Amino acid sequence: MIGLPGRAKARLIPRRLRRALSDGFTTIGICSSVIRACDSAGRLRESRGPDAVRALSAKQEAAALPIAPGLAGSESRLVEATSRPDDQDPPLRPLSLDDFTGQGPARANLKVFIEAAKSRREALDHVLFWGPPGLGKTTLAQIVARELGVNFRSTSGPVIAKAGDLAAQLTALEDRDVLFIDEIHRLNPAVEEILYPAMEDFQLDFMIGEGPGARSVKLDLAKFTLIGATTRAGLLTTPLRDRFGIPIRLSFYGVADLELIVRRGAKVLRIAMSEDGANEIAKRARGTPRIAGRLLRRVRDFAAVEDAQAITRSVADRALRLLEVDPAGLDQMDRRYLDLIAVSFGGGPVGVETIAAALSEPRDAIEDIIEPFLIQCGFVQRTPRGRLLTQHAFAHLGLHAPARDLNQPGLFTETEDADLS
Repeated sequence: MIGLPGRAKARLIPRRLRRALSDGFTTIGICSSVIRACDSAGRLRESRGPDAVRALSAKQEAAALPIAPGLAGSESRLVEATSRPDDQDPPLRPLSLDDFTGQGPARANLKVFIEAAKSRREALDHVLFWGPPGLGKTTLAQIVARELGVNFRSTSGPVIAKAGDLAAQLTALEDRDVLFIDEIHRLNPAVEEILYPAMEDFQLDFMIGEGPGARSVKLDLAKFTLIGATTRAGLLTTPLRDRFGIPIRLSFYGVADLELIVRRGAKVLRIAMSEDGANEIAKRARGTPRIAGRLLRRVRDFAAVEDAQAITRSVADRALRLLEVDPAGLDQMDRRYLDLIAVSFGGGPVGVETIAAALSEPRDAIEDIIEPFLIQCGFVQRTPRGRLLTQHAFAHLGLHAPARDLNQPGLFTETEDADLS
């Protein structure tokens, strides 16, 4: 039997798990992983204090998140929606649903569900936030915990490498606590299997013993709320997706909502901001609050150096042009893509492999990072024959669109087509 590491460290192991271990069986798998995790946390907390534990968790999470292929050095891409270290500015995050701007239907529904759970003094049903990056999934998860008045624990799918890592998180939860898992679609399948009974029955299954004498033991968990966030809901397995009782889809923001977000950010940062200045930043934010906050910080730097009294439209426009963000929110990488197809390939169609070779970027970076926003703006079409620029793209580039034959040839000759019909 595995002995507890000492009276002081034993207190770090949740009470429910200690009761399960007291049966005298040889503990393997999840239990040993939980003990090692608790022991490590205890040694670190005793030697360096709680701040070191939080720093270690952040370091492990950063190490587990891969860098986007092909654009590993593209941290200078100001309009990228993925999170960056300089985006973590707590004052800019709203602290309540009333302060949260945009996503009206989602906020209204969440308010009803939260009030109902509080009135019944029950845990909120499991929530799934899904949508493009930078729209406020993490912020909403923190607001839900704050509105419920419960503890909030946060982790990420890639960080939970083993079932024991998840077990350590689950057994440390108290009644009605919120556990937030970002990028939940990247959970290990073995870890996901452990999550099913925890979400549905609030129980943790683990094996005690080995060989013919092995037995399954169910450990009761506190009734908690799991909040998952994902940018790719299609990658979630059906059993996991169906266990979320409150699925909420977040969509891109309009310019009016982004203006309110920019003004609130300017007020928090104590920046004088005119209405037209907020509008200029909002128009170039690609419908994403994270990008709006990032542009606001950079424009603030230019305004401070120029000794401007306030951020007006002219100040914002001048700063953003120097940052190579045009009025449509396109940056240098986007314009390189459009110029390549328009000038070198006559507007297309051209294959993505050809584009990747010409831009010296991998295909994944082209399809996942550059093209989505251009397609949303109506600049690019993905066709079976390749990428094709629209009239709108040529107008934005200030070029004349080439004449195209709209009657594209079919797969067969006219005689064969007639026979098939």
